Amino acid sequence: MQVQVNNSSVYAFTGGREINPERPTVLFVHGASLDHTVWTLPARHFARRGYNVLAIDLPGHGLSEGDCQPEISGYADWLIDFLDATGIDETALVGHSMGSLITLDCAGRYRDRIRALVLVGTAVPMPVTDQLLDAAKNNVHEAIEMLTAWGHSPGAHFGGNETPGMWMIGGLIRLFERGGIGVLHNDLLACNNYTIGMETARQVKCPTMLILGQHDMLTPAKAAKALAAQMTDSTTVVLEKTGHTIMSEKPDALLDCLIKIV
Repeated sequence: MQVQVNNSSVYAFTGGREINPERPTVLFVHGASLDHTVWTLPARHFARRGYNVLAIDLPGHGLSEGDCQPEISGYADWLIDFLDATGIDETALVGHSMGSLITLDCAGRYRDRIRALVLVGTAVPMPVTDQLLDAAKNNVHEAIEMLTAWGHSPGAHFGGNETPGMWMIGGLIRLFERGGIGVLHNDLLACNNYTIGMETARQVKCPTMLILGQHDMLTPAKAAKALAAQMTDSTTVVLEKTGHTIMSEKPDALLDCLIKIV
């Protein structure tokens, strides 16, 4: 589905269903320099069960026009503009990595619009090493290689995906390669510079679930404990034998978690 948001054409995967504002909605937000395709499996599940599903491409990503936002709060404001453009008053938010910061910020500042929040592979703060930032800024392939290596659990590097035919390592590399020049650096810098996450978390009032990977090297599970403690109604689930790319490494376990809250 293409929607006009701030005079730019924006893409959202809907699972092939028409959007009906009277139905419950789930809005999926991807991570740095990725796109809506990381949410294909859970999005299809909820679409087939009568939900409005909106797996978006953020501005400047995937099939969406517009400029990347330099700050997490800018992306969060954009989510509300997107919801207004689609006629949706209230939604559950599901965000991964950078998307988790965006959805956290949105849920904290637009409390009347968010009925549930799911943070996948999250940590606050979410620092990025200078080595990775420099590689991304110079648009060298090493940045993609580092993110891919650190983003998977040890077992994922040897295959064995739960979804037949999916190559986790190669698939993520290709997704990053499809991102435009400068997009990865913009997004990583936005994550690194987001310093108000704890304060924002205290403003979140909706039911919240943190879904973390036992072997996540990018956003270690232990780094999310303080974040969870800031929210009045939060649940934390740590999935075993998975890294940062939870959607591809543990799609069934992730879906089981999502079903409980959205």
